[in-house]
Amino acid sequence: MTNKDDPETHQPGTNAQERRVRLDTSRMKSSYCNVCNATSTREEVVLNFGLNQSWDRSDGDLEIEIQHRVIMSPHAARKLKDVLDELIDSYESRHGPLQE
Repeated sequence: MTNKDDPETHQPGTNAQERRVRLDTSRMKSSYCNVCNATSTREEVVLNFGLNQSWDRSDGDLEIEIQHRVIMSPHAARKLKDVLDELIDSYESRHGPLQE
């Protein structure tokens, strides 16, 4: 993904060639997750993604199967936040506001 506002990918007023990103999906795996939680330290942000299969159980503990853990720098997490904000804004403009 290139961002024209990112100085690493675009130099305004110059003829600098933009960097292209090529995604290698040959080893990609997809899975559905309906639970996410996050923690952080000064050096990293940790996102855990999992699956809650206790849809109709109103009593007892919920058991969440954590399937993926993504660890990133706070700077990468900030970029992820910006991408998600843009994605949700676009979604809501097409389909209406998400309900809490």
